[in-house]
Amino acid sequence: MLKRVDRVQIAVANLHAAEKVAADTFGAELLRRDTAEPLNASRSTMQAGSSLIELLAPAGAGPVKGFVDRWTSGLFGVGFSVTDLDAAARHLQVEGIKFDRDAGQLHIASAAAGFGMRVVLSTHHERAPVGAIKWIYETTNVVGDWRAASARYTRMFRLNPAIFVPIESKEFGYTGTLTMFDAPARLDRIEISQIINPAGAMGRFHQKRGDSLYMFFVETDDADAIAKRLESRGARFAAHTRDAAGLAELFIHPSSFLGVLVGVSRTEHAWTWSGDLDRARRAAASRAERV
Repeated sequence: MLKRVDRVQIAVANLHAAEKVAADTFGAELLRRDTAEPLNASRSTMQAGSSLIELLAPAGAGPVKGFVDRWTSGLFGVGFSVTDLDAAARHLQVEGIKFDRDAGQLHIASAAAGFGMRVVLSTHHERAPVGAIKWIYETTNVVGDWRAASARYTRMFRLNPAIFVPIESKEFGYTGTLTMFDAPARLDRIEISQIINPAGAMGRFHQKRGDSLYMFFVETDDADAIAKRLESRGARFAAHTRDAAGLAELFIHPSSFLGVLVGVSRTEHAWTWSGDLDRARRAAASRAERV
């Protein structure tokens, strides 16, 4: 049912300031300003690569205001695209999942989706990429029980567990699964991560917020260019992986991107931990020959 990780929703206090951060970081372009009625929020929709970033500011009492009052800013929700929105709505109704329908979107509150993941579904559209990235391909959902979360999302979104990829990281302290939507064609997925090291950054986040959205990942042809963008405005980030082809992966600190941790991986590099290490190595070798 799910085709792409189509967008993320970020709750902020100041839309104009947030628009500048998205533009400076990813070359995102403003598409429109409107309101998200079910959320009682003012919204700026920006495109980065072929994906969208919905910036949400409270227009009054509601879930966005509650989030901003508690956390100031951060990753509020994730959006997936579907080919047939009406069919998706019928399936959710059969599964007993409550949602609000507004302006061509289905809004599923975190309480309805479960495991702290607020979701918005939209009709899939192909977009010519803009800016410095290709697209958003992952959101990370930190949970107490990855198997239960995986089972729920499989039913809710009609996913295919045969193409899921098991994950475990001693470095970051988690275990879980990647719920691949369209592998091996694309990387789009939900990363469901269960904490195995409570003392790590992800573990501390889960202790503070419980089951929730933790971060998202983007893919770019030029990770070094993103690093230079960040350096030019004194933004905090960590270069995580370098190889013969240059910078392959970096993490943008939440203080530098609207309270959200953002992973940036070079094209094809994410296959390293997504079920096809050879594919990632071939891409790196091919790039190294060109640089």
